[in-house]
Amino acid sequence: MSQLRTEAPSGAVPEQDLALPPVALTDAERAEDDGRRRGLKIAIWIAVGVLGAIGWTMLALARSETVNAIWFVFAGVCTYLIGYRFYSKFIEWKIARPDDRRATPAEYRANGSDYVVTDRRVLYGHHFAAIAGAGPLVGPILAAQWGFLPGTIWIIVGVIVAGAVQDYLVLYFSMRRGGRSLGQMARDQLGRIGGTAAILATLVIMVIIVAILALVVVNALAESPWGVFSVGLTIPIALFMGVYLRYLRPGRITEVSIIGFVLLMAAIISGGWVAETEWGAALFTLDKTTLAWCIIIYGFIAAVLPVWLLLAPRDYLSTFMKVGVILLLAAAVILVMPSVEAPALSEFAFTDTAPVVTGSIFPFLFVTIACGALSGFHALISSGTTPKLVQKERQTRVIGYGGMLMESFVALMALVAAVTLDQGIYYAMNGSAAATGGTVQGAVDFVMGLGIAGVDVTAQQLTDVAAAVGEESIVSRTGGAPTLALGLANIMKDLIGGTAMMGFWYHFAIMFEALFILTAVDAGTRVARFMLQDSLGNVMPKFGDNSWRPGVWITTAIMVAAWGSILIMGVTDPLGGINTLFPLFGIANQLLAAIALAVVMAIVAAQKNFRYLWVVVVPLALTAVVTITASMYKIFSPNPAIGYWANHVAFRDALAAGETSHGTAEGVEAMSAVVRNTAIQGTLSILFVTLAIIVIITAIVAVLRSRRSPEAVDTSDPPVASRTYAPAGIFATVNERRLERRWRRSSPMRCAPAGTDRAALGCGAGVACAR
Repeated sequence: MSQLRTEAPSGAVPEQDLALPPVALTDAERAEDDGRRRGLKIAIWIAVGVLGAIGWTMLALARSETVNAIWFVFAGVCTYLIGYRFYSKFIEWKIARPDDRRATPAEYRANGSDYVVTDRRVLYGHHFAAIAGAGPLVGPILAAQWGFLPGTIWIIVGVIVAGAVQDYLVLYFSMRRGGRSLGQMARDQLGRIGGTAAILATLVIMVIIVAILALVVVNALAESPWGVFSVGLTIPIALFMGVYLRYLRPGRITEVSIIGFVLLMAAIISGGWVAETEWGAALFTLDKTTLAWCIIIYGFIAAVLPVWLLLAPRDYLSTFMKVGVILLLAAAVILVMPSVEAPALSEFAFTDTAPVVTGSIFPFLFVTIACGALSGFHALISSGTTPKLVQKERQTRVIGYGGMLMESFVALMALVAAVTLDQGIYYAMNGSAAATGGTVQGAVDFVMGLGIAGVDVTAQQLTDVAAAVGEESIVSRTGGAPTLALGLANIMKDLIGGTAMMGFWYHFAIMFEALFILTAVDAGTRVARFMLQDSLGNVMPKFGDNSWRPGVWITTAIMVAAWGSILIMGVTDPLGGINTLFPLFGIANQLLAAIALAVVMAIVAAQKNFRYLWVVVVPLALTAVVTITASMYKIFSPNPAIGYWANHVAFRDALAAGETSHGTAEGVEAMSAVVRNTAIQGTLSILFVTLAIIVIITAIVAVLRSRRSPEAVDTSDPPVASRTYAPAGIFATVNERRLERRWRRSSPMRCAPAGTDRAALGCGAGVACAR
């Protein structure tokens, strides 16, 4: 019997086992699939292009009394389709150059825990759920203060040329390197200085990001028995799905998807019933500290359990909820056709007096929207769990590029929810408690004091809206999540249920957001463990082995303790801990994206592919300019509302002068907390931008070195012959289905030599492999 692992020199394709059916389509077969119904395809793409152009024209040029929100859907979806079909395919041809004859790490490193061959549909759901956290929901809501057009352009165009490019290429290059983390790839490609800077930056930023995501979940679920019950039920449902696919009914993806969807709907509906009972309210109404500890414990367990048992099926299950709600919202927009209440460009676009997010449109729009267009956190997922689960190399395009397009659509729908709200209500909800006093009349005075043309609000209006959604007040419900919930409820009520259903839709959206974000917490914890293992592996090689259980438990405990301690601080001390770090989230996230793109640029240059290096250089240059400029504003701006150090000095001087209150801080203790917090913010801002600049400079040096070098350098793992087959996209083509049938009929061979864990390789787990 031939051996599973057949080594070959780097770059060479190992010989395939002739006893097996082909493990990949030939170029001719792929060309045949592409050429089918060519005339019809051309007509469809022309129609898509025309519809998208009309959508963009209406958004950019139409300045009648109202703009219909339906054009957001048409402009976005058509642009996404064109970007995926043509630009991502161009990147695949010219830069990635996948070869399905090569085994992926999930196959040749299979260990049944972290490296597991996973069906592409399940993996798409896992990857999307892992990357789609708070950013695409909250950022666009806050950015709506600058008008709808700038945010729309950045969300749609930015994802095509930047965000999806990063996610796809980081995933592909990490997969080619055995699933190495971003920091370790930087060390391999940039050397000790650039690699060390990247590892330090990714570890610290990752801790902050996971802690922030966890706090958002705590705030969403606190005092919400419906949310706690329904979200909690997704854990046993996911465990059941994992066991079902692994042992009970291997390969039955459609079957388990239907079961999971039905159970998820039952969890959501029953959550509302349980919350209305006396025992349910008592059992599932948890305070913030208790919830924080529950999430910390869950994060540890999810990171050490085999990925097929909890993480992947739970993320796949969550994707039903996430994608389903967003598609439902998009359908509601098409059917209801709500009017856009926000202007294309607001009067706050080029001033530092914006009431929601302080600062002008450049550079703060780009770092506020963040995840909806470009996110460094995604690079950590793309070099964390996902590359260890990919079955075939060509699947990285639909998972990496396609997954990011779906997140961008989430961000676009969140923006629509905000800009279709009455703008008086929008500003009343997003004005700080210090500005509104937390009262209805204070909110009215605040909004009317902004002097925005055409924006008006009354106390009765705010009271009626609060009553309609079952809340005591909607004043100063900052953070974006409540605004999204109200915007969604405002649109959905016109489709289903009317005003009487607004309370249901509002609380449904709050729970939806919590579920949306929690999946990023568990995946982020697992990725943080991988990062620390890779880092410690440079000093103690044993830690670099993902199969070494003591190393897994130790590194997981360290990373959970790091973000968990910050979370507890933020929950118990509202003026400290994570709230101190939240303003850093957007900038740190985008700096991480710049680091990721710099590493990718160095890899592409090392392969001597200079002709198409612009694909990476363009988004890297844009991201570097935006984030470094934003960092300079935060560090050096003399405006205390923008600059950390200016704010630090203002409060420090006020304390020295004997003042007992200053700005929004009441009391000496609160003022001292602001002094401490701004010092932390300012110091971390300097650290993050310095590390990012070091990585970018070392990457540029690496590119110049590659330019001078006569030979290409490939740091990929040696190629290994694949022994499995699966289609490249979510839906199989004609020739892919034909080859799948050949694999199903082939049974004389096993997936691996005797002694290998067949389940770990994915045999019978929704993948095609010889048995």
